[in-house]
Amino acid sequence: MRKAITAFFRMTLRIFFRRIELVGLERVPRERAVIFACNHPNGLVDPLFLLCFTERPVSFLGKAPLFRYPFIGWLVRLFETIPVYRKQDNTAGTNHETFERSRALLGRGGAIAIFPEGTTHDDPQLRELKTGAARIALGASLDDLLVVPTGIYYTAKHRFRSAALVVFGEPLHVQPVAVDDPPPEDVERLTDAIDAGLDAVTVQADSHAALELVGRLEDIFTADHEQPLVEEFELRRRFVVGYHYLRTRDPERLRRLLSAVAQFESSLRRAKIGVHGLKPRISFGRLRRVLVMLPLAVAGAIVSYPAYRLVGVLAHRFSKGESAVMATIKFLAAMLLYPLTYLLVAIFAGVRFGWMAGLATGLALPFLGYIALIVFEDIDRIIGDLRALGYRLFRRYGYERLVAQRRAIRDEIATVARELGY
Repeated sequence: MRKAITAFFRMTLRIFFRRIELVGLERVPRERAVIFACNHPNGLVDPLFLLCFTERPVSFLGKAPLFRYPFIGWLVRLFETIPVYRKQDNTAGTNHETFERSRALLGRGGAIAIFPEGTTHDDPQLRELKTGAARIALGASLDDLLVVPTGIYYTAKHRFRSAALVVFGEPLHVQPVAVDDPPPEDVERLTDAIDAGLDAVTVQADSHAALELVGRLEDIFTADHEQPLVEEFELRRRFVVGYHYLRTRDPERLRRLLSAVAQFESSLRRAKIGVHGLKPRISFGRLRRVLVMLPLAVAGAIVSYPAYRLVGVLAHRFSKGESAVMATIKFLAAMLLYPLTYLLVAIFAGVRFGWMAGLATGLALPFLGYIALIVFEDIDRIIGDLRALGYRLFRRYGYERLVAQRRAIRDEIATVARELGY
């Protein structure tokens, strides 16, 4: 059952996210005991990446109230989740029970994933880490235990068909202690090492505004090609360094760069094109795929659209504007509503035209829904490319002005990079 559900989650993640990339998977041990210490930006979606892509069974530490939720409670038990008893949750249990169960699992050579920040959040940087991961690791008294700092990076964590990157950092070798309650100085030392390891696999800044600016600058800088996510991740980390360098050394220069970016983006909006449209690429393969598959895509879209709209309504209503949980709600709602929609349509077809028609409909609808997803993404891309191509051909002066604005911003970014030794 666990393998089947894991495979289903893996397929669902591949649909929800347009791109998923893994970096450093070779650092994950296949057999020895390991603790994954992860950042936690995106609710119940974060654990799924470790569950589906680490190539070994992983158990989690999760807050005790999860065990009382419908469906989620069944899932966390199925995947051997270990409950964490927090004071604010008012649940019966102690940390001693949590540590004992965790150490027993590690003693069998198992893997545990811990989110040492303690909760999911939308903050622009890591929160102060709890000491539980270090206390469990030290108290396990294992000579070969590793802690692997793991960073999960989203291009737009709450948005359907965005992208996600999982970075497995350099493993930390844990020196065991011979007591159940490790000395505070050892706990603090290992917690600091985990914190430094997470710093190396995450993008952080001192404000949301800084992270937003870094994202805009990276998009402008790399708009000519679709780069691997790990390159985008590393660039944004460097851009954060550059932002802080300018803010502290030359705030007036930073102000001029911000002004140039704002003017460039305003010009793009007036032209009704995106920064990627400065080099439009008409793909005849994409156009051919649309022409061939459009009838199937329309059928899939008609059936899937009500579920799509309802997922969005539920996500906005129940997330209350918190993007850290919006993707979780979208993900869970989609897993329920799309299969339910296809089942109801298949039942109707079976009642109306016979059981063979119902079975064929039930088998065909998921594929038609996926075809609709791909084809309408292609159509959006083709329309954007055609609009940009038209602007380039018929508004030559405006196009050349946009290119010049972008070139000036790129040159300034490159200058800052040289000053920082990149």
